[in-house]
Amino acid sequence: MTGLRDLVLVRHRRNLILLARFGAVGLSGVIVNMIALIVAYKLGPGHDTPVVGLPLSDFNVRWYHVYSTLAFLVANLWNFQLNRTWAFQSSRHAGWWKEYWPFLAVGLLGQAVGLLLLTALMHPQSPVALPTSVFDDSSGLRTRLYWAQLIVIGMVMPLSFVLNKVWTFNAVRALHREEREERAEQFSRLAG
Repeated sequence: MTGLRDLVLVRHRRNLILLARFGAVGLSGVIVNMIALIVAYKLGPGHDTPVVGLPLSDFNVRWYHVYSTLAFLVANLWNFQLNRTWAFQSSRHAGWWKEYWPFLAVGLLGQAVGLLLLTALMHPQSPVALPTSVFDDSSGLRTRLYWAQLIVIGMVMPLSFVLNKVWTFNAVRALHREEREERAEQFSRLAG
């Protein structure tokens, strides 16, 4: 069994290093997200205060939606830049904006799902609302918004991973496949 393990480690060493770096970036992104959320929570108006009413409904966008979105944007940018420069470092990057837009688009879809989950965890009449008897906002560890945000991050992460794997990174693989096919065609023309 040792031979198989060694073979896997030798063969997939680069992928294992990339996976470890990607995981480290993700963990740092959670920390950045939570720091941004806490700063917004401390500096902004009351998190349950309505910002704007949603037309044709009894619901509102509340400050905690704004704080969560700001935290997402900061963490998304952090994750993208760290992945680009450290985890998936390459000398052949596309333009910064060209690479960032698909990453941001997937993140925004995840954030939209996350805001629905956040609302469910924060709304007092929701069947899955975090109990205010435990999360009474009396200290950092008992702040309902912080726990709701952590739960949302944990729940949305698999969705973001799948969307990035299927859409964002599939497009990159397709581009590389086209480049390989073009080089093979050029080679066959030269050889023929």
